[in-house]
Amino acid sequence: MVPATTHIVSRSAVSGLAAVAVALLGAVATQGFGVTVASAQAAPPSLPSLIAGPQRSPANVARDPYRHPLDDLTFFGVQPTSTVIEILPGGVGYWTEILAPYLKDHGRYIAANPAKDATSDEAKRENAAFTAKVAADPTDYAKIEPAEFVPGSRPLGPDGSADMVLTFRNIHNWMANGTVDAAFASFFRVLKPGGVLGVEEHRANPDQPQDPQAKSGYVRQDYAISLAEKAGFRLAASSEANANPKDTKDYPAGVWTLPPTYRLKDQDRAKYAAIGESDRFLLKFVKPLSAP
Repeated sequence: MVPATTHIVSRSAVSGLAAVAVALLGAVATQGFGVTVASAQAAPPSLPSLIAGPQRSPANVARDPYRHPLDDLTFFGVQPTSTVIEILPGGVGYWTEILAPYLKDHGRYIAANPAKDATSDEAKRENAAFTAKVAADPTDYAKIEPAEFVPGSRPLGPDGSADMVLTFRNIHNWMANGTVDAAFASFFRVLKPGGVLGVEEHRANPDQPQDPQAKSGYVRQDYAISLAEKAGFRLAASSEANANPKDTKDYPAGVWTLPPTYRLKDQDRAKYAAIGESDRFLLKFVKPLSAP
């Protein structure tokens, strides 16, 4: 059960807040009384302009109706001055295309991909694809800082150095390979006191037992909260921005039955396309100010 202190944030409310913020920024002007005032440092591009920007791939833009990038990033509270670590952005780089140019001048975007010496074919493919993506757009990606995500083995960075850690639909993988507790512990260590952990995951039915290995790809929201709280985090808010009530979560190939994976290929493809991408929860956790 979500604690009583949790705030449920609707997609329309979050978008409205973002629009107000953008309008306020646009209204700011520097005035002087006969005195020349040095112009302020150029404002960073807005999230809406980057979401609509030409640096984004058509394949990633096509997923926006399900992933709601403006709502998500506004909910988590990403600022242009933030130091943000994204966990496993991968070769697709959905969030990289938005966060890297947003943070490049006034903040820091740290991409925590698999270790460079990883031996699995999947890790090698992801690292190679991400490297190629960065090399293809030096204007937007030259300031990306690399990190290695190896839970329980290597730190993400110096303790207390990040404002925000973001992870999108990864918890089920860590449950499957037995590293989920180590992953949350590494997030806690690298965040500053008061820092934010933003989590998105495929949401399992709350009336079904949680498979400890999450073989279907779905994770109960209360279970994810318990994992974060065990690591020391406090739940600050939840959002229904990525909810999908059409997702029945009972498919023969788990969540990967749905788009964009379509693991069953052409079998009942129209049916699954009509459902859309999975039902997902968004959770915002905070590292307590009293934490070391």
